[in-house]
Amino acid sequence: MWSWFGGQSAQKRRDAPKEAILGLRAQLEMLQKREKHLENQIAEQEGIAKKNVTSNKNVAKAALRRKKLHEKNLEQTQNQIIQLEQQVYSIETANINQETLYAMDNAGNAMKRMHDGLTMDKVDTMMDKLREQQQLAEEIANAITSTPLGEQPDEDELENDLDQLEQEAIDEQMLKTGTVPVADQLNRLPAAANGELGKGKAKQTEEEDDEEAELEKLRAEMAMG
Repeated sequence: MWSWFGGQSAQKRRDAPKEAILGLRAQLEMLQKREKHLENQIAEQEGIAKKNVTSNKNVAKAALRRKKLHEKNLEQTQNQIIQLEQQVYSIETANINQETLYAMDNAGNAMKRMHDGLTMDKVDTMMDKLREQQQLAEEIANAITSTPLGEQPDEDELENDLDQLEQEAIDEQMLKTGTVPVADQLNRLPAAANGELGKGKAKQTEEEDDEEAELEKLRAEMAMG
């Protein structure tokens, strides 16, 4: 696409305003020096006229003529300064506008290159793919964090295993300490002795208390072990 900024003389066109401004400013500097010089000349001639206004009127009149000539030149110089300042301002404004358009043209070309080959259909398709992948990522994350790895054992089975381990620990501790459970001792008694245990309610209660005491002893020994 052709751009009015392009072409072989594009750089020259961009440099022309700067060169013109430099030339105008140099001329302005010269005119401002002339303005200062004329102001000094006017003040000097006015001083001569005042000095000779009573003693030598001819000298005073000549000084006033030179003063008026300098004032006319000063007025012309000041008008020229105003004209040059306006031209500088106009060129600066035009140059700013040109640089602004140049930047906008570059931005437009850059956007065109960035959007080259893109259509709304393609954008919609890409956005759909992105949404699908995002949804898939969320589903995978939920699956990883919410699904336990491996088959989980039954809680009742765990409780039974725990009770069995506890009983094995008690049995092992008894073997180490050389003690025998009270229930086993009672089973080993002669049948007659077992019969005597049931003759009186008071004696049965006493034996139960002894059994409880023995159990407490076993618990204490296990704790010490």
